[in-house]
Amino acid sequence: MLVTSKELFKKAQEQHFAIPAANFIDLESLKWHVEVAERLGLPLILALAESHLGDDINLEDAALVGKKYAEAAKVPVVLHLDHGATPELIKRAIDLGFSSVMIDASMESFDVNAARTKEIIDYAHPRGVVVEAEIGHVGAGENYENHDETDSKYTTVEDAENFIKATNVDSLAISIGTAHGMYKGIPEINFDRLKEIAAAVNTPLVLHGGSSSGDKNLNKCAVSGIAKINIFSDFLAGAMESLNEQKPDNYLDVKKASKEGMQKTLEHYYGIFETKAVEV
Repeated sequence: MLVTSKELFKKAQEQHFAIPAANFIDLESLKWHVEVAERLGLPLILALAESHLGDDINLEDAALVGKKYAEAAKVPVVLHLDHGATPELIKRAIDLGFSSVMIDASMESFDVNAARTKEIIDYAHPRGVVVEAEIGHVGAGENYENHDETDSKYTTVEDAENFIKATNVDSLAISIGTAHGMYKGIPEINFDRLKEIAAAVNTPLVLHGGSSSGDKNLNKCAVSGIAKINIFSDFLAGAMESLNEQKPDNYLDVKKASKEGMQKTLEHYYGIFETKAVEV
């Protein structure tokens, strides 16, 4: 069933687990993620980043197919626009039927970030759509956007509190040490900061840059106040691992091996995040 994340995050906060935000980059990976969620009987957040729109997928197709599979699913599925940077595109996603959107103005000043977030909230909430924003900045790790090191900026408790008061945002992505993309090593997560923010605010907290952040780190985040963890790069790594193992020599077997690798990755993270079934 197609839902917003509001009730899912409430359950995640109460029962101390996280829900994977599985990024898809084409219609095949969209369907593969839903298959795993249905097989395991667990909720899913289908996430499409604005930066991934292009030759492989467009917003209209993602909305059409995403809604079809989400509505037909026996488990709760959120169709989420991830890292939306263009207000016009975010509003179009809302109009097309995405049930959740993210406005990412985290590179801007606090006031600009809050103002842009409030603009999207004022458009989304009357249409029954929830909004995520980011405070602090989850930068890029090795092999992502050509950064050699992360440019992350930690979220402060004061900024998180003030941002929520200024915007009434539905969920908040915070920066506590992860980065987008892959790492040379395992990052150091500031769990003290996570504990402080989780104790100070009731708004569900989100972690971006989950890929290659370490199973122990992510499990501790999931049981310590993070309601959603984003995964992208590890799906590509999982597909490549499967391809290297199976060495397919034709297109259909390439797709089959890629599917197996991506689905194995999502199954793995459902376990790490201790995700539980949710009725909405």
